[in-house]
Parts: sequence; C-alpha cells; structure tokens
Amino acid sequence: MRLEPEERLPEQPELIDWDAPGPYRVAFSTRRGGVSRDPFSTLNIGLSTDDEPERVLENRRRLCAAVGADPRVATMAWQQHGSRVVRATATGILGPSNQFERCDGLWSSEPGLAMGLITADCLPIAIGRSDGEPALCVLHAGWKGLLSGIVESGVSALGGGAFAAAIGPGIGPCCYEVGAEVARPFRAAFGEDVVEDGRLDLWTVAERALHDAGCDAVERSDLCTACDAGRFFSHRRDRGLTGRQGVLGYVLTGL
Repeated sequence: MRLEPEERLPEQPELIDWDAPGPYRVAFSTRRGGVSRDPFSTLNIGLSTDDEPERVLENRRRLCAAVGADPRVATMAWQQHGSRVVRATATGILGPSNQFERCDGLWSSEPGLAMGLITADCLPIAIGRSDGEPALCVLHAGWKGLLSGIVESGVSALGGGAFAAAIGPGIGPCCYEVGAEVARPFRAAFGEDVVEDGRLDLWTVAERALHDAGCDAVERSDLCTACDAGRFFSHRRDRGLTGRQGVLGYVLTGL
C-alpha cells in the first residue's frame, strides 16, 4: 500500500484499555490512528467493508503493534451474530474472514495468542478468569447473540472459577430504537426496564447477562458508537457505509 502524497501519516491508534484483574492485555479500538480514507477513516479493521484491503491490513498491523500482539499469531472470527464460542487457534490476523472459525466468541489460555473481534454498534465484550489458571474470552454481542446466549457460552467456555468482564463501546439506549418484535423478548428475558420509549439498553442487558452467568465484576464503558461520529464507526448512524472497530486481547506471556 502507498499513501497518497497529500495524506498525513496518522498518529498511534487510540485505544480504550481494560485494567483487567489478571495477567491480560485487553483493548477496545476506536476509529482513530489508522490509514483508511473516508468514509472509513481511519482505523478501520473490517475487511467486510468496501475499504481498500491493503489499508485494512495495515490498520490491523498497527492495532497489534499498539497492544504488543504478534499479527502472525493473532486470530479473529468469521462472525455470524450467534452464540458459538470456540477455542482460538493461531491463524494470523491478516487473512480473509473465511479462514477463521464461524463464531462470535473466542477464548484462550495460551499466552501471547491475541484474539480480535470487530463491531460497528454491537458490543465488544472481554471476560477474564480472575482466579486460578488465566484464561480470556472475547465476544461480539449484538441483540441476536445476547438473546441466544452468547454471554453464557463465553463464561462456560472458560470453565469454573471467578470472572471479571468489560463491556466496550456500542450503540446506547439513547440511539437504539427497536420494534416490538425485538423489545418483547428482551423485556421477558432481562426485565421491563431494558426497553424504554422504544429504545433498547444493550449495555444493561449485557451487564445483567454477565452477572447471571457468574461474572463477579463487570465494567461498562457506556460509550455510544452512534452518538460519537468522531471516535467510533456506527452501522446504524452511517446506514451501513462505515468501518469497524473492535476488541483485541490476550493472556500475557512471561509470567
């Protein structure tokens, strides 16, 4: 990839770090600090968009470098909006989506094996075991995944123990209007108050699901991707023509 002459080299990726209670490195990305051009400017890490693939791959390299991960070992998922969670294997993060497992959650206890997932309004979630052998899980949690049990699948994949979790940026209750066909099952599963004035509160849904699944501590970013166009991509706000941010995390090595 060659930058056009008028393009200014970007700054380092802007990350939202989770100070996890364990030997983990977990960061949620924003749209800042990459090489993509409008409407995907600048740190678009989604190859499923209409962005130039070379720029997306460079963005993935930059994100890995920012969190100290090896892109040749790191892996992602071919996301399905479901509840399947699988053990991560080292595939490299620079290949096409169809080289990855069809799932919406990855977990690993292998030090140095970074796992990445992409979002553009859905919630990126990280779950770490806070006692015993370190193990980490990352999830892509949209409304379909939350209803079908993606959170429970993620916690179950990590086995027994105590857990902590972090919920990254996603569309907030300020912006997420839903119809009755979505509101009804969420009220039934998570409480009447998760939908008010036709708006669904995915942040609270995810928090309750995490606690119910056995997470003792849950941190929320409460950052709305649809509200902040300067910091986040949003599928709903941008009517599909947008990039992807996400989560990248791994168990630390040398401990």
